Amino acid sequence: MYAFITGKTVALSPALAVLDNNGIGYEINISVNTYSAIQGQDTCRLYTYLVVREDAQLLYGFATESEKELFTHLISVSGIGPNTARMILSSFPPEEIVQAILQEDEATIKSIKGVGPKSAKRLILELKDKLKKSEGDMLTAPVADNTIRQEALSALVMLGFNKNASEKAIAKVLKAHPDTATVEALVKQSLKNL
Repeated sequence: MYAFITGKTVALSPALAVLDNNGIGYEINISVNTYSAIQGQDTCRLYTYLVVREDAQLLYGFATESEKELFTHLISVSGIGPNTARMILSSFPPEEIVQAILQEDEATIKSIKGVGPKSAKRLILELKDKLKKSEGDMLTAPVADNTIRQEALSALVMLGFNKNASEKAIAKVLKAHPDTATVEALVKQSLKNL
């Protein structure tokens, strides 16, 4: 119904954005990746997906069309609802999720809060072929201009870990392995210290 909404950022948290578009405030559920991408912007555009339930109508917003496309792929899998899909997108950048599914990296997918072994296998089984077709588009999508440390911290907090403990774990990993180049690697190493 809504392809995207452009508006003034009225409120912003790692899970929710409120955009004012011509006097109407749209409450939009977002992932940590989207939060990182739009943080500090007075106005922004979010590509939206409307979820209609018996008791609610919820808008989910994404900084890029490729993140929205991945969200729609994720919720097409039986047992993966919009909030679980948002948790998946908050845990790793979309490119890393796509790579984990294409490489059948079950361990990475299982490390996401709310995704068990059966769901991880189902994600790989049902999405591997779909994602192969659209892989090029998703991997060339613009990535949030943020540091690896900040993205890893956001991912750990969204996974339910204490912010201070997460910062200490990340600092410990970076001190021991200063050449850590990806968010995924930093999060994995930090999880071992938590």
